[in-house]
Parts: sequence; structure tokens; C-alpha cells
Amino acid sequence: MKTALLTHADCLNHVTPEGHPERVARLEHVLHALEPLALNRVTAPMAADDDILRVHPQRYVDYLREMRPETRFARLDADTWMSPGSLDAAFRAVGAVVRAVDMVTGGEAKNAFCAVRPPGHHAEAETPMGFCLFGNAAIGAKHALEFHGAGRVAVLDFDVHHGNGTQALLEDDPRVLFVSSHQMPLWPGTGRAEDTGPHGTVMNMPLPPGSGGAEMRAAWSRAFDRVRRFGADIIIVSAGFDAHAEDPLANLEWQTEDYRWIMEEICALADALCGGRIVSTLEGGYDLTALSAGVKAQVEVMMKAAT
Repeated sequence: MKTALLTHADCLNHVTPEGHPERVARLEHVLHALEPLALNRVTAPMAADDDILRVHPQRYVDYLREMRPETRFARLDADTWMSPGSLDAAFRAVGAVVRAVDMVTGGEAKNAFCAVRPPGHHAEAETPMGFCLFGNAAIGAKHALEFHGAGRVAVLDFDVHHGNGTQALLEDDPRVLFVSSHQMPLWPGTGRAEDTGPHGTVMNMPLPPGSGGAEMRAAWSRAFDRVRRFGADIIIVSAGFDAHAEDPLANLEWQTEDYRWIMEEICALADALCGGRIVSTLEGGYDLTALSAGVKAQVEVMMKAAT
């Protein structure tokens, strides 16, 4: 059984202003890095409104449709922009995650990686922010629960920035365990260790600037113990690669081998808990070389686990 790769050319049509870190070249480099790999390549469908409405209200979807520019750009906040192709890209990103959940739940793939943009883990219910429009990972988790009848879902986020949107969209659901490692202090300023959510199903692991693989591995080893105790029918991964030492937006010191290690551990955990069912979706990562190397390392691990 091959690892599924879900993507769509529409995700290259989400254009940002010159100099913006979340740029088209990110996905181009990722796809180039994955090109030699023997993956089950799947065209990401367009998400239905009903998929989006699992975590966002209709008025928010309507707002984004109203804001979509006919030319150039619309600015949604200090960091988040839309071009004429952005909304279709965002619907494809959600569609990729939803289809990936369908595939790993239905036995079409053991695991899947969604090479999509815009990212999603900062988007709150009615607030686009941090380059994100829709909560891709959160929607995938809700789809697993509400459409496929999963009893429990673990969402694991190792982007260098706290997944404030994913936490906000999921923390009220005791069936979801959300785990995030992130640099602190750093934007958006959320994600303190004492913030465990209303049901105690949030595990935030702030890491100090300058820390590297040793600190990350210690933190995530504790997190994996927590996931084992919680249990999961599927694991959703928000895969950010901006904790890499070369990334320009943060100050952690992870290396490519750290990303390989964390996915090896996630695959072992998934094998023990849920038949290896993993859906990973791209979040941050803004040094193009580090990003593409990290994604390739992780997908290679997933491919090995799927054989």
C-alpha cells in the first residue's frame, strides 16, 4: 500500500505580494523534492461548503467570497492576503485533507501527505490570520469524527508557531487531543503550557529560542506517552518546517534529521494505536531548501511505514 500524496495546481494560484514568506515557491520546491518518490498521487478535490462548516460559520465563508479580489490582492490582516486564486486554493487545501481522511479510513492508503497551501492552523472560526484562511487540520479531525465515526482523534502540530486556530476550533471537543510544540516567545503569543483547554485535552509544549533537537525530542517523547494514554483512531499532523535552524521567521535549531525522527515516532505510534492511519498536511516552513528537505524526509518515513 503506497503513501498517498494529495495536491492540486490551484494551490499554486494563491499568490502573495512580493517578499511575502508564504509564497508560491514553497509548494513548487516541495513538489519538486517529492517528484522522484513512488507515491500514490491524488488530485485534491474542491471541498464542499459542508466540509468547511464543520468548524467555520457560513457567514465567514461568505465573507471570504466577498473579499476575493478580481485582480491583485486583498489584505485580510497584517500578514494574510488573498489573490484571485486564493479561495480556490483554500478550498483545495481543505478538500485534500478531507479526501486524505477518507482514503486512510477506508483502506485506500495507510497514510497520506497533503502538499497544499494556504496553510491552516492559525485560522480561527471567523478570523483569517497567520497566512491561513480555513482550519485544514481541524476540519480533517471533525470529518473523521462526524463522517467516519472515529471515537478519538489526535492532532499533532510541530510548526514553530502555536496552532492557535486549531486549538480554538477543537478544544471544546473532548474526543480530540491537540498537541503543539512551538517557540515561545513568538507570534501569536498563545500556547502556554498551563493552557490545557476546557477538557484537559490540549497539550502545549513551548520551547525556548535557541533550543534544538534534544529539547524537541524530550518534549515530544512526553507527548507521545500522552497520546498513547488518550488513544486515537486516526492521527492528523500539522507539519510545519519553520523550526529548522535555517528558517528566517524563528529561532529554533531543528535539523532535517529531527523531522525524520518525529515522523518515525508518529508512524510507530500510529501503528500501535490505529493501524498506521496518519494524515499530514503542510503548514509553515520558509527556507526553501530546509522545507523541501524536511518534507522529503518525512514522506520517505511515511512510505516506509506504508509498506
